[in-house]
Amino acid sequence: MLADGSASPYSAVTTAAVPQFSESIRNVTVPLGREAVLSCVINNLAEYKVGWLRADDQTILSLHRRVVTHNPRVSVTHDESRTWNLHIRQVKESDQGCYMCQINTAIMKKQLGCIQVQVPPDIVDDRSTSDVTVNEGDNVTLTCTATGKPAPRIVWRREDGQKIVAYHGETLRLYRVTRQMMAAYMCIASNDVPPAVSKRVPLNVNFPPLVTSSMNVVGALLGTDVRLTCNVESHPPSINYWMKGRQQDQHNTILPSIDGERGGSTSYKTSMSLTIHNFQSQDKSAYICVAANSLGTAEASIQIYG
Repeated sequence: MLADGSASPYSAVTTAAVPQFSESIRNVTVPLGREAVLSCVINNLAEYKVGWLRADDQTILSLHRRVVTHNPRVSVTHDESRTWNLHIRQVKESDQGCYMCQINTAIMKKQLGCIQVQVPPDIVDDRSTSDVTVNEGDNVTLTCTATGKPAPRIVWRREDGQKIVAYHGETLRLYRVTRQMMAAYMCIASNDVPPAVSKRVPLNVNFPPLVTSSMNVVGALLGTDVRLTCNVESHPPSINYWMKGRQQDQHNTILPSIDGERGGSTSYKTSMSLTIHNFQSQDKSAYICVAANSLGTAEASIQIYG
């Protein structure tokens, strides 16, 4: 009451409730391409306004119910003026970071919520090994580099299923390689964000031919068909042929060879065969199977008698 008996203009003033954040904004982790939602829960908002900003550069995304950013993937929703949601659809790596929920009180109130974007693995071809060719006995290192969030795990496997040693990590080191180690190796990268990815790395092992035969001497009856067979191991694949007569003979005859198919984990192996039809006395001779490639020549001899 004032001296003149009138009422004070301040005596009936009541203080309106001030908005308060009800809880912390929960950080979210979402895979690339999905939708991220941050929720800001506020009590006693009344006539105050809510805004969303990107924290690192203070870019304004929304003012109350209105989206002001030109990014069409951003939207806002609210639940009875208490829960204010920021939606980012089709999340990109560049969306990772923290976002600020603000209330326009006299002393601004704000909260942060962060988005972590998970990225499926991707193999970097120009930093990974492609086809490799080495000589038998050499050492070789196969490399597979992959990106992703979280960092991918890398496992190596042989395509044919045979076991290998030390097959975890970006590099696979093989020492003193043999022809048996020639195969396609699979680099598989995964980080629990589907899909996992793989890269096929063929390893070729070069070596000179090896020719063997289980038959050194063959008996044959006149008038019958005689089939001779030699086994060949070589890489690169050899040129195979037969010769009639000893190697030192000046007039030995070169005969065509019928070769078996190469394939699978023993693609360096094949067979070569020669069939003599209606065997006669003049066919009695030594027959030599010969294999030659860029690294050398090998042969085996089979003697036919009647």
